[in-house]
Amino acid sequence: MNIIENMEKEQVAKLTEGKNIPSFKPGDTLKVHTKVKEGDRERIQVYEGVCIARKNDGLNSSFTVRKISFGEGVERVFPLYSPNVAKIEVSRIGKIRRAKLYFLRALRGRSARIADDLAAAAKAREDSNKD
Repeated sequence: MNIIENMEKEQVAKLTEGKNIPSFKPGDTLKVHTKVKEGDRERIQVYEGVCIARKNDGLNSSFTVRKISFGEGVERVFPLYSPNVAKIEVSRIGKIRRAKLYFLRALRGRSARIADDLAAAAKAREDSNKD
């Protein structure tokens, strides 16, 4: 393993020290708690939507969340290891067969819904009860 990969692993370990990053995939509905700085105050704002893409690239990992706000589709890319991302919650697990869900951009209303993966949700609930 080269020096850059070692440094990157150390940085990832340092950035995830106090955080619990859940395992999620495209199709899952996420609640991303982001830190917003307004003047001298800081607050946490929740951005809830469907994860449509995930890029796993070590320290540069990111994920894209899409939501509908006032009838308009809004997408936001979050760096996975950013200090501005306070917490990530998985609220629903979606059943999908694609790695990137960019086709949702063209769909509206009922056709844009993603079916729940009930088996995965039951397994996740079971795993959380064990801990």
